[in-house]
Amino acid sequence: MKRRTLNIEHRTASEGGFTLIELMVVIAILSLIAGIVLPRLPSTESARLRDSARSLASAIRFMGDRAATAKTGYRLHLNITDNTAWIRQLNRSGEETGADDPFLNRKILAEGIAIEDVTIPSSGKTGEGEVLIGFGPGGLQDYMIVHLKDSKDGHYTVTAYPASGKVKVEEGYREPEK
Repeated sequence: MKRRTLNIEHRTASEGGFTLIELMVVIAILSLIAGIVLPRLPSTESARLRDSARSLASAIRFMGDRAATAKTGYRLHLNITDNTAWIRQLNRSGEETGADDPFLNRKILAEGIAIEDVTIPSSGKTGEGEVLIGFGPGGLQDYMIVHLKDSKDGHYTVTAYPASGKVKVEEGYREPEK
């Protein structure tokens, strides 16, 4: 009986590596997967719009809860002209100071996201300038709707209800409920 020993150094080129057909099959499978997955991923701008709407909603909820538990006032500034939003705390004399909580001092709206308009029953629909929304020891003081948009005409609507403290975020431009 003869014994064979396999010497790795004497392998031929056809015995090692992948064939061209195997590589082409792998590339075709990866291309098919990419073709299915990539169109389903949200664009970065629509993701920023959604995240800004959620960030605004969480700030409104947090301010309402914080105002009720700390028995202090807060004011949400929405500057429609500059597309900025910030929060200020009210001291006992009613003057604005910086909010004492780091969560309230964070940036609310992402770059490139615009405030289209704000609707408050006491002042109606406002499409320019600055809108102030008050939060007292009872939470949010007025029903409000904020419409956010991106440069591709994507919209999100943030609706806040003062009685329940509920804040709703919806995709699209939603009109006030009658």
